[in-house]
Amino acid sequence: MNEEGQTPAEDVPQTEEEVRARIEERIRNLRVEDLIVESVVSVLNLTARRIAKEDERDLDQARIGIDAVKAWVDLLPDEAATQIRNALSELQMLYAAAVEGGGTGESGPGSEKTGAEQSVTDRGTPGSGAEEVPRTSGEPPPRIWTPPGSK
Repeated sequence: MNEEGQTPAEDVPQTEEEVRARIEERIRNLRVEDLIVESVVSVLNLTARRIAKEDERDLDQARIGIDAVKAWVDLLPDEAATQIRNALSELQMLYAAAVEGGGTGESGPGSEKTGAEQSVTDRGTPGSGAEEVPRTSGEPPPRIWTPPGSK
């Protein structure tokens, strides 16, 4: 870009052939794994919305999204797979909290948080016998469950 914030004329494709050549170059360098990663991230984001946003909640769609990501994750490069597994774990916990709350956004009698907002740390994992992790007053709940004593 020049001083006026405009792109120099030589960087802007002038003909249809130049546009096609640039697209071909991008496709030539694109790897299948890259496309899968982008697709998985899109599915993760949509799944999170279907769990956490009250006006978009659809737990059947969220379950399909979680199952799809689980099926794809082993096809990804190691670094991306690790990050996606971490995000998937968080989504699975949000999903479990939403299902436990009956899918209505309530986690139980007197709860002020929606099922998706209530951290698994607040309750422990279902059937785990985990205790509530103490927090200082005003500290927001952690986003993911951590074993007691690991902080």
